[in-house]
Amino acid sequence: MAAATASIVGTSSWSLRRAAAQAFALSQSHFLCATNPYFSFPRTLCTLPLSVSASSASDVSHTVQAIKGDVDELLNGVVEKSVIKEVKHILEMARRASLRREILHTDFLTPPVLKESMKVLEKLADVKAIAQGGYPQAERCRISVGHPEELTSDPDIISALSVSGNFRFESCSHGDFLGSILGTGITREKVGDIILQGEQGAQILVVPELVEFLMSSLDKVRNVPVSCSKIPLISLDYEPPRTITFKTIEASLRVDALASAGFKISRSKLVDLISNGDVRINWTPVTTKGTTLKSGDIVSVSGRGRLKIGEINSTKKGKFAVELIRYL
Repeated sequence: MAAATASIVGTSSWSLRRAAAQAFALSQSHFLCATNPYFSFPRTLCTLPLSVSASSASDVSHTVQAIKGDVDELLNGVVEKSVIKEVKHILEMARRASLRREILHTDFLTPPVLKESMKVLEKLADVKAIAQGGYPQAERCRISVGHPEELTSDPDIISALSVSGNFRFESCSHGDFLGSILGTGITREKVGDIILQGEQGAQILVVPELVEFLMSSLDKVRNVPVSCSKIPLISLDYEPPRTITFKTIEASLRVDALASAGFKISRSKLVDLISNGDVRINWTPVTTKGTTLKSGDIVSVSGRGRLKIGEINSTKKGKFAVELIRYL
């Protein structure tokens, strides 16, 4: 009896120590994510381990298995397979945020990851997701996830910096600004869009915890000395995209027909671009020239820009009158 009691006491003591260690590790993970701009978990997200006590290990195990099943089922609907791992991390993070009644945020996501993640998150009744990029046309955005009762407004998770300098005699490109920013040692996922301002410099979107660091570290873009200052998002000086609109009459709504008309290139050239993986529909690579387009679709071709499919009407001769909106 004494031996049994000692065994129980020893097991209980071990469980308490294990629970305490897990709690400490979890708190440290939160601290590192919140305070250290250099600290980054794999795949750009702070994926924290579930804290499991000895008394509820069995229940949590069943819960994790149920969530895993749901995750696998939801991921079947992801069209672009190359982003599945990123979407899975976001989905699992969203479930944790909902269960714990807390709000978690991703880093800046690429358009394909953003698109697929939002599609999956919309299917979860107990999760609310908000995507923000700092301004309406932003391509790189962060997603905030949490229980609908907790995530009631847009979180303050994006900051803007003005990078000023005399670029009159040495104009710098988007790549020049991005290269200088990354040259300070931060990762790409911490930086959102870069809005060029011509001779004045640029405005950049970043995670808030990097503002002070960049203000003190970013002092040159290529050969131009610069200074950085924080600005409110409302001060961002962006222009709506310039477009031209025209119509075409086509026998079908296939991507090879509409895209060749929109980009003013031959259909055979467009087919070659599809074969090389250079054509995307709504940020997803096209795999066949026979893919059918619909109103609202965005077609992008590497090196040639983007094209939006506008209004579609049938003609008396059975063809299609399609409005094409070309981004300049």
